[in-house]
Amino acid sequence: MDIEITLNGPIEASEVIELYRSNGWSSAEKPDQLIPALKNSHTLVTARISGKLVGIGNAISDGHLVVYYPHMLVHPDHQGAGIGSKMMQTMQSVYAGFHQQMLTADGDAVAFYKALGFERAGKTEPMWVYAGDEH
Repeated sequence: MDIEITLNGPIEASEVIELYRSNGWSSAEKPDQLIPALKNSHTLVTARISGKLVGIGNAISDGHLVVYYPHMLVHPDHQGAGIGSKMMQTMQSVYAGFHQQMLTADGDAVAFYKALGFERAGKTEPMWVYAGDEH
C-alpha cells in the first residue's frame, strides 16, 4: 500500500465530505463552512492511496509560537495502518520548536495522541462553546 502524504495540496469537496461522513463527523453536514475552513487553515495535510483521499488533518497557527490541530481523521477502512501517525509527524515537522502544540482528543484518539508524545498540560481542562454533540 503506497501512501502519499501531501502538505497544502488540493482537495475536492465531495471527497472531503465522504471522508468526514465515513467517520461520523457532524461537520460533514456543513460543507459550506467545512471546505473553506480546511482550505484556509495554516497547514493542511492529506493522505491518499492510489489518488483516493483516505486521511486529512489541519492546523491553525499564529505561525510562530502556537499551533492547534482541530481535525485529524483517517477513513475507518484504513485506520491502524500508520496513516494518522504519518500525517501527524508531517504536521509536527512543520511546527517543530513551537512553544505550544495543542489538540483536543477523545475516545480512542487519546491513546493515539499519547503515543505521539502529546499529554495533558498540567491541570488544564478542555473547554469550548460547541453547537453539536459529535466531531
